[in-house]
Amino acid sequence: MKASPLAVAEVEPRGRSVKASRREFAKLVTASGIALSLSRLALANEPEFAARETLPGRQRWNPAATGAGRIDGVAKVTGAKLYASDFRAADLPGWPTHTAHAMLIRTANATHIYEGVDLARMSGALKPSVIITAADLARIGARVPKFYSGDLFCPVGKTPLYLGQPAALLIYESFDNFDQARRLALRNETLLKFGAETGPVVERDYGAFRFTRVAGATPDAPDVYSPVKDGWVSPGFFQDGGGPIWARLPVPTGAAYANAASYGEEIRAELEADTPNLLVLDREFETQSVDPMFLEPECGLAWYDAERKNLELVLGVQSPYDAATSVATLLGNARANFKPAHINAHFAYMGGGFGGRDHTPFPLYVALAAMFLPGRPVRLSQDRYQQFQGGIKRHAFKMRTRIGVDRATGKISAFAADHVLNGGGLANYSASVAAVSANAAIGIYDVPKVDVTTVALHSRGVTAGSMRGYGTLQTMTALEVLIDEAASTLAIDPIEFRRRNALKTGGRTMAGNTYDVVVRTPEILDRLEKHAIWRQRAEEKARGRRPGSVVGTGVACVTKDYGSGADTSLSSVEVDPKGRISIRCDHVEMGNGIGTALANRVAAHLGAVADEVAVAEVDRFAALGLVTSGDPYTMDQATQDAAQRDPRWVPAISSPTSSSIGAHVGTHSASEAARVIYRFGLWPAALELWGLAPTDPRAANWDAARWEQGRLVMPALRALPLSEIAARAHARKGVTAAMAHSFSRWSWSKATFAIGGQEWTAEIDALAVRKGSGKFVRLDRADVKYPPTVFNRIGTSYTSLCGALVRVEIERDTGALRIDRAYTVLECGRALTPEIVLGQAQGGFAMGVGYALLESLPLYEDGPGNGQWNLGQYLIARGSDLPLQALEIEILPPLPNDPPKGMAEVVMIPIVPALLNAIFDATGRRFHALPVTQQELKGALT
Repeated sequence: MKASPLAVAEVEPRGRSVKASRREFAKLVTASGIALSLSRLALANEPEFAARETLPGRQRWNPAATGAGRIDGVAKVTGAKLYASDFRAADLPGWPTHTAHAMLIRTANATHIYEGVDLARMSGALKPSVIITAADLARIGARVPKFYSGDLFCPVGKTPLYLGQPAALLIYESFDNFDQARRLALRNETLLKFGAETGPVVERDYGAFRFTRVAGATPDAPDVYSPVKDGWVSPGFFQDGGGPIWARLPVPTGAAYANAASYGEEIRAELEADTPNLLVLDREFETQSVDPMFLEPECGLAWYDAERKNLELVLGVQSPYDAATSVATLLGNARANFKPAHINAHFAYMGGGFGGRDHTPFPLYVALAAMFLPGRPVRLSQDRYQQFQGGIKRHAFKMRTRIGVDRATGKISAFAADHVLNGGGLANYSASVAAVSANAAIGIYDVPKVDVTTVALHSRGVTAGSMRGYGTLQTMTALEVLIDEAASTLAIDPIEFRRRNALKTGGRTMAGNTYDVVVRTPEILDRLEKHAIWRQRAEEKARGRRPGSVVGTGVACVTKDYGSGADTSLSSVEVDPKGRISIRCDHVEMGNGIGTALANRVAAHLGAVADEVAVAEVDRFAALGLVTSGDPYTMDQATQDAAQRDPRWVPAISSPTSSSIGAHVGTHSASEAARVIYRFGLWPAALELWGLAPTDPRAANWDAARWEQGRLVMPALRALPLSEIAARAHARKGVTAAMAHSFSRWSWSKATFAIGGQEWTAEIDALAVRKGSGKFVRLDRADVKYPPTVFNRIGTSYTSLCGALVRVEIERDTGALRIDRAYTVLECGRALTPEIVLGQAQGGFAMGVGYALLESLPLYEDGPGNGQWNLGQYLIARGSDLPLQALEIEILPPLPNDPPKGMAEVVMIPIVPALLNAIFDATGRRFHALPVTQQELKGALT
């Protein structure tokens, strides 16, 4: 998606309380001629309300005071933490007190011409105050942001693009009337009228890529061909039915693709040849569509004050910046009565995301509801039926995979795969998921010849997009099952087979690049091999657990990249004269513990856990004066070089909280800001308190001091409490606050700034500082270095690993499976909060069990798009499905100077293939489609 040129303006100061009638709107960004303000909810409200929307920090009852536990833990369990769905208009000072309610009417038919809404049964009190349709959007001049291309509402006379496509938005001013109408709409299938049958709409695929690599003659030799060396390629020709033509065609155009196809066909020919010394396995694998199943369905609240032309939004999303700018695009060319002058978007906490709230179109409908009922706040909230029908889903995959293994050495020589993804009705992130999943297709392994094709197709299914694992869950499951079969066929221990073929640090991925981190696969495999579950597998299988059951043990080891290739981080850190610390950040709290991670990473530099952490903020950084233009994923080097001459330009201002970037990216700029405060504020103050002159040799050893229990410690000098240092720093007008922006394209941006007459180089591209109790002042950067745009060719650069062992017991008569014992071992660099890492691993295990054994959504008319799905028929993992007392999780200790690494996705991935491999060990049958149900297991044992 190409970003619109944006400019940041000065933010008006906002107090902690406002008059109930009106309040001023802060201006952050202008997009489509609309001034935007984006903030954590309730910054401008009463202290009590603001306190509820600010993550608490150091408090006597809070274990996070010592850096352990979650700083929002008590608020969560007591109900004090407020989510987007908790709010009504009466809760928001300055808003009208009465809340109207809206509901989307979605189509359960995607094969007939849509002929309009029939509300004959919704008469009297059930008649909506406002009905919004495609005709209304055309009438007011609304435009769909490019990322969400497609009709927001199905126009009369067209066949719906997909099942669950909205046809109308109904607004009720009375909750009772709304509630009765909602119940009627759920039961009534005749609200929408349809005409002639057309069959499903056929659309061009969302993206098709070919990733081919042929390694050089030796590990150190340049690749003969690779995506990094030669560029990414897509087929230029398509079949009549719309599918790509992967073969090289004898035509003069498309030379770049033709080269990849030539090498790819050579690899495939090698795998197809009847070579006695080469074991070749050719298998097909299918994975299903599933729902992210976050606890809180999507919800939003909006109010348009037509007199002041102000639109206020309350949302819970993973991508605040996109949500606000997308609404601005939607209304930017609208008629005067439907174009706000200001959009003030507040972002509340949300009850889970798992990718399903990243770039969802839901906020667009929330905004439209308010614009069509000016003066009245409107709430749009999905129940679970509606969330199933309209929420983003995981892509269903069909994969064919071929692998060649030298029988004598047990080394993988070649690999080829073809992936077909079902993207559903709108493009969303389908092209990106296709690319990421393809680049993950060889997992932890070093394979010299690789050829993978991938295509994401449009279908009439519910839209698929971002979800935990992001395509790698599907392809690595197929891979690890295949790896286990290869090891079994060659009679090689499965862990030994993985060890022989594992990629080493400095080795090249299938894209042709090396990882920027140490690859710790040998340590993971060693721990798996030494664990009792693995050592005792033969004994347990022979002995059995109970009469009439079989036992099996499975192993899997995977890697998962973190980062998107265009990640940003915005943060400010402040220390007051009493040593109280406050942090503000643009990343989102969605159960991932970002607030606690921020507090702990900053504490490493400032000696204490923050007293206040505010997340999901974008409008508090106007002092940086940032501007952006272009698309950071597609811009060429000349464009970037020209743009960066503007000292305020950055490739992107704010990015979603996704791609496992919380610890790695979300805390990065806060860490850099805290380092600036320490180096140019607290350290000079400490020198004065110690009576050390600037010429004293110890004055240059600022990085040698250590924080111990809130005191700065240097050998032979008095330990100084933070409060004393902070008071002196303010008195001498040193740096007491810093604000920073950073950008990563598989490597961090760097720039040099002049602070207090000294040069300071850091992994940031914008910096503002505050001295004493003054105002933030932006510092001009020098010698900025952005990662080269050619890095966009890199499939992955940052990666973390996780291995899993699972022992299962299956009853022969019923097929009931019980997980007897499980072990996972992972590496995450420096764990900012080990308890949160542990919690992520536990949650990932549960999601993996659900994906492998329980969860499944039919793709079409009998699936969630029909509006009849709920938790009555959708099965998720419960406590009884999990080894609650027999799950062991080990976190490898960090290497020296290890930064935090993203791990939230990788912990789910090995669980699925480990379960499948355990099922094979128990039953002797390999399953190549998910989920593996109890009925299928019973069939395998009878």
